[in-house]
Amino acid sequence: MNTKISAGSPTYVPVRDRWLERYSEEILQPELPIIDPHHHIWDRAGWRYMIDELEADLSSGHNIVSTVFVQCHAMYRADGPPEMAPVGETEFVNGVAAVGASGLYGDRRMCSAIVGHADLRLGKRVEDVLDAHVTAGGGRFRGIRHISAWDADESLMNPSYHVPKNLFSDPGFREGFGVLTEMGMSFDAWLFHPQIPELTDLARAFPDASLILDHCGGPVATGSYSGRKDEEFRKWTASIKDLSTCPNVTVKVGGLGMRISGYDFHEHHLPPSSDRLAEAWKPYVETCIDTFGPDRCMFESNFPVDKGSYAYPIFWNACKKLALGASNEEKTSLFSGTAERVYRI
Repeated sequence: MNTKISAGSPTYVPVRDRWLERYSEEILQPELPIIDPHHHIWDRAGWRYMIDELEADLSSGHNIVSTVFVQCHAMYRADGPPEMAPVGETEFVNGVAAVGASGLYGDRRMCSAIVGHADLRLGKRVEDVLDAHVTAGGGRFRGIRHISAWDADESLMNPSYHVPKNLFSDPGFREGFGVLTEMGMSFDAWLFHPQIPELTDLARAFPDASLILDHCGGPVATGSYSGRKDEEFRKWTASIKDLSTCPNVTVKVGGLGMRISGYDFHEHHLPPSSDRLAEAWKPYVETCIDTFGPDRCMFESNFPVDKGSYAYPIFWNACKKLALGASNEEKTSLFSGTAERVYRI
């Protein structure tokens, strides 16, 4: 059941450590506490990002106090009922969290919260899966992500995930989503920007649910969306503003290092500087923060997925530059407070 995902997929840019080492910067505001609310851990063919690699990034200069693990098809159970296979991921990650909690890797707490996966199309039967996650998570399990990124342009689709069209309106999914909500668990949404209205409809149908929009809402600028950046930005902005009227939705600000975002950072001789990242991302970041407010936004690394485009310390420098005009209270929300509240860290 362990899914193999290639670093050369439509989503991922291959990580080149030697290329990343060609550029470095002084760490800005090294004392600012940060909770990284979105990273993965895996061991895949040609791509290893386990506790050692994670710790190397976390200890690269910024004050990362804790992190949130988000599902990525890692270490699924090879035996037992198929619907229970994702519980293996939670068992694995809780072990990583226990190592971090031992203090062996310093004061930071890796995987303080765990976001796993359960197929909500199971309807009411998903409760058994969620209960198993809670048991496996050792008090750290917080919710699930059920990937819904779909587009008619199949070149944008990750071949490792089978995603049906209109997942959020599936009756079985909605029944399962109701169970998730009743159990007080959160839902991370990874989708493409034309699908944001579908999430808005879901959020309005379940006003008591806690929904987190991943990666700025997945703005797409490749494939059939190439050459339409201004037009698609306007559509994205309108959808983001409509979604922001749902008080039960928060946004992860980041995840723009994937191929689908259309940036060419990985094609240059030197990795991008934080100035370059901040300039490129400013329209999306400012729109998210201005629309939702700092108390409903949280900066996220999306590592190691985005590591093919820039280094971990450079990313956080860019975030700090994008937040230069924010008050101390607003910075606290963006870098740790929102994540702490939403994921109950």
